[in-house]
Amino acid sequence: MGIAQALTRRAGTQVTGAARSGIERLAARVAAAGGLPLEVELPDGACVGFGLPARIRLVVHEPSLLVELASPSFAALAEAYVNGRLEVQGDLLEALPLAERLVEAGGCSVAQRVAGALARHTARTDRSAIRYHYDVGNAFYRLWLDERMVYSCAYFRTGDETLDEAQRAKLDHICRKLRLAPGERLLDVGCGWGGLVIHAAQHYGVSAVGITLSAEQHALARARIAALGLADRVEVELLDYRELVARHGRDSFDKAASIGMFEHVGLKHLAQYFASVAAVLRDRGLFLNHGITAADVEHRPVGSGIGDFVGKYVFPQGELPHLHLAVREMSAAGFEVVDVESLRPHYAKTLAHWSQRLDRHLDEAARLVGDRTLRIWRAYLAGCSHGFRQGWMSIHQLLGSVQRQPGSTGLPLTRDWIYRD
Repeated sequence: MGIAQALTRRAGTQVTGAARSGIERLAARVAAAGGLPLEVELPDGACVGFGLPARIRLVVHEPSLLVELASPSFAALAEAYVNGRLEVQGDLLEALPLAERLVEAGGCSVAQRVAGALARHTARTDRSAIRYHYDVGNAFYRLWLDERMVYSCAYFRTGDETLDEAQRAKLDHICRKLRLAPGERLLDVGCGWGGLVIHAAQHYGVSAVGITLSAEQHALARARIAALGLADRVEVELLDYRELVARHGRDSFDKAASIGMFEHVGLKHLAQYFASVAAVLRDRGLFLNHGITAADVEHRPVGSGIGDFVGKYVFPQGELPHLHLAVREMSAAGFEVVDVESLRPHYAKTLAHWSQRLDRHLDEAARLVGDRTLRIWRAYLAGCSHGFRQGWMSIHQLLGSVQRQPGSTGLPLTRDWIYRD
């Protein structure tokens, strides 16, 4: 063995020994505080327990990771999992709360906030970001979404519904809020695979236009519409929201919805986004905006690197406005906001359904997207379910009426109509 090789091995052994002591000290602190049903398997096969019989095991593959685990952050754990340096044995949905406790015991609070830079949003960069996320492949999404492939928060009346039932309830909830009537024209901004426009045409008698920037969503949505015989009333276009007025003209729709799309718009572009929708709606036309919102009023992302992880691996260029900013910009665009509803517990349940469904199809998913991409999505779905349960972010439906002239919105005096079947 050469001198340099011997020194390298000695240095690596010293780091591993120090890190082992760090993990053991962390485990002792956790155990003294009541313990966790967790154990960490070290690269040499030894296991460190955390005071309770283990239900979750973290398997460390690289000695260099031991240093980070002595004082972990959510970002470090997620990155290590995605890159194959760390394995999680057990239910990811159960592992996330344990990871939060571990992070806090290591001195890095998940409630810590850090300032974040705003992304630069153009038609080109937005199209690239959307296609990065949504063009993973229709077959992959079909593994874990509901039968309609609705990729947004479902609506649970009791909590015992299947995902298919809850997604249909969500579509009906939106259609009732919009007071859709036969013969009306509906616009869906960010229509995904066409779930809402198809449902609204079939069950509420409207004609509908959906727009998306995802080529894969566009192709499948058009195929589904044709197969259902709805091509004379439903259309899906590859179109940016900035091009709505140029394509369709002003006052061209009676109602509009945007479900899980404005997270991609960017904080500095919300005014343009809401104004674009308002311009194509008739006076007193209703618009329902459904989207994830920040918990922090200053729009600072959740700390411990969680926001950075999502931005890097899952939603490039995504930015979450706080509810107050969404209401402000929607109002400034000419909408009277007539109803606000939080769906945070509904999204925690939806994401848990998605996570569990994906975990039932791991082998097939790995064949479709590869191991690394699958790790990203497993961490993302389980992590976001935990994040919504904890209130790190929220989700709101905002219903607004275009008010170009003074006077009543024409809506009923109570909200009973929203919940009446």
